[in-house]
Amino acid sequence: MADEPLGVASSLASKIEWLIQNRWPSGSRPPRNNVEVAAAISEAAGEELSSTTIWKLRTGRSDNPQLKTLKALSAFFGVPIGYFGDDEEADATADRVAASSLVGKSGLNREALRALVEMSDGGRQLVADFIISAARLERGRNTPTT
Repeated sequence: MADEPLGVASSLASKIEWLIQNRWPSGSRPPRNNVEVAAAISEAAGEELSSTTIWKLRTGRSDNPQLKTLKALSAFFGVPIGYFGDDEEADATADRVAASSLVGKSGLNREALRALVEMSDGGRQLVADFIISAARLERGRNTPTT
């Protein structure tokens, strides 16, 4: 998943893991395990999810959950249900989810986004290249050495 574009994951497991890591409700302590993930989603969405269901989804052992499970995940993480699909529309939805997750985090705000929109194509490409290079550098630093 490290080489996948931000927010665009190739599998349901990757998408759910991305949501847990990047869209966990602010002000809430990040979950330590699948029991805490299941409990938080169950409480907020009003749909009982087991820790086993969460484990199966996160590990890819289940890639065809019930609609009620997808609705609970969608409601909890505030994403359209189409995010969980595996087609081009789902990829576009994942891109929008990733972009909306950035607003307000780490200094990226609406003003910065407006400035990016107002830049020339060349300027936007320069910023995009810089972001990709910085992300690769960070991934390299976070990779454990043996």
